Formats: sequence, structure tokens, C-alpha cells
Amino acid sequence: MDRVVGAIRKGHASGRSWSLAEEFCELRAKGVDSREATTLSFHIYAPDDVGDPGNPEGTRLLSLGKEAVARPRVAGLYFECVSPRIDGSRGRPVRIHGGLEGAANRGDAVEHLVANLTVLHAASLAVAEELECENDGGLPRELDPNLQPLP
Repeated sequence: MDRVVGAIRKGHASGRSWSLAEEFCELRAKGVDSREATTLSFHIYAPDDVGDPGNPEGTRLLSLGKEAVARPRVAGLYFECVSPRIDGSRGRPVRIHGGLEGAANRGDAVEHLVANLTVLHAASLAVAEELECENDGGLPRELDPNLQPLP
């Protein structure tokens, strides 16, 4: 967690509109090759990343944080953070993207996409709490299990 929080603080302090991802954790069953692992990572996102019309085919948008995107093996969650722990965030909120990649492909049914977002939401909420983001970065304390994609 310290590595992720440090990377977010450093990325925001750089003044650039984006930063490289910092891996939060890697999840894999014993004996599974690291190339097949599920990873959670966080970085500073550029303003045009939200609402990106270039999302791959099959990407579903959901109303969570600033935006949430999901596909069968991937989920992304964008949120903003104003924090007493990050200089300048009151005037320029920190734009944080959490990503989950390499999840098991259980298909594109909404409940599977929401399951991936549930894991990502929990990790994103932990990052928001660690950073002391006002209002938890706009993330709900609990994810609605009936969350539906936007039309």
C-alpha cells in the first residue's frame, strides 16, 4: 500500500496529467504462471481518459466514481481525491485510476463484470482511505450488487 500511495503522491506532485501504473498486488493460485495472474494497479489518469470513445469493443460503462469500465477479464475505476496528505489536491484533485487485469474469463454477463468491479472497488476504497480522500473519493462504502451498465 505504501508503494502505491507513494507513487500516486509522486505522480500528482510531478504536475504531469498522468503517471505510470504502480502494481498494488498480484493474485494467483499456487503453481499458476505470473503471466496468468490477476493484477490490481493504480496510477494518475489523464483527463481525457474518462469518457474515452476509444474503449475496446465490448466495454461496458458503469456509474461508479467518475467512471467505471468493464470487460470479461478487465475492470477500470476512475475517481478523484482531495486529501490533506497530498499538496495541491484541493485546487487540483488527484485523478486516480484503479485497474484489474487478467481476471478469469467467465463471460460478459453483467454479474461477472460486477464481480470484477467488486474486487477493484474494495482495493480502490482502501487506497482512498489510506490517502484520506474527502468523501472516500466519491466511492460508495459498499458496492451495489445490482449495479447495471449505462445504456
